[in-house]
Amino acid sequence: MVHAVRRKASGGFATSIRKGFARYGLLAAVAFATPVQAQSDKMSAIATPAQPTAIPLGTGTLPDAKAPEAWHSQYGSVFARNVVVATLTPFLPDPAKATGAAVVVAPGGGFQTLSMENEGWDVAKALAARGVAAFVLKYRLNQTPQDLAAFAQSSGPPATGAGPRPPRPTPEEMMAHLAPQLADSRAAFALIRKRAGEWHVDPDRIGMVGFSAGAMLTMATALSGSDAKPAFLGDIYGPLAPVTVPANAPPLFIALAADDPLFGNAGYGLIDSWRTAKRPVEFHLFEQGGHGFGMYPKTTTSTGWFDSFARWLAMHGYLKRAG
Repeated sequence: MVHAVRRKASGGFATSIRKGFARYGLLAAVAFATPVQAQSDKMSAIATPAQPTAIPLGTGTLPDAKAPEAWHSQYGSVFARNVVVATLTPFLPDPAKATGAAVVVAPGGGFQTLSMENEGWDVAKALAARGVAAFVLKYRLNQTPQDLAAFAQSSGPPATGAGPRPPRPTPEEMMAHLAPQLADSRAAFALIRKRAGEWHVDPDRIGMVGFSAGAMLTMATALSGSDAKPAFLGDIYGPLAPVTVPANAPPLFIALAADDPLFGNAGYGLIDSWRTAKRPVEFHLFEQGGHGFGMYPKTTTSTGWFDSFARWLAMHGYLKRAG
């Protein structure tokens, strides 16, 4: 049964993302994806939504966590914060339409929040509608101030005159500090394979799509995730620094807006790395869209990223039953 959750109506969205991790001293940046109709940018605390089909992944509690999980709304969307216990929520297609393919969906939010609606539930519903089983990964997050007002202040744009920004960490440096999140991702793949028969999933046809920080986790899962072995990857407005690509790297789909304030002007080394390794890669660079467009119904062509992703899945045979 497709998961249902009580929440506020879908609308605009904005995401705050740290340019790397706090341990590198990188400055916060707030990136806005302008909605069709203006939504309030005020963070408002909300009750934790009902998540009756969320499955604990058994990876334990975030070490040394003090602040409990909390949720808030902003820009008409819903966010989780201070996640200390990871869960996986299935969104299963009608068995008559199920193709056997599956996708782990990793929302973004700078490893401080998770955009559970715009980059999680809504993506999963769209995949399930095409016969693909989708599983939203609520992975553990870096701790933030328990008080929402204090968090809102800490996650705002950097003050002017703050001095030069430190260099961005390399992909290898970032992945080295993703141990809890990577454990959650690996556990998600293990759980799906364990219950593949129940969920009508082919264990060899499980991919992963991530957004921003979730895209970082997606790439880390493919490059450092050991037994996870995603069959295909979707990197949606994540960093595109070059990486060392394994010989058996899976097909990769990338979508980015040229006006993305975080990654739009940082080069396209990831695409070059995949091409140099002679592995399949598809890259969509949209003229406009900003950062965090997700499933927004915007007037920019970035809104079409999901349809392009679905066509790419179809091209690789994931929108029909194998055999």
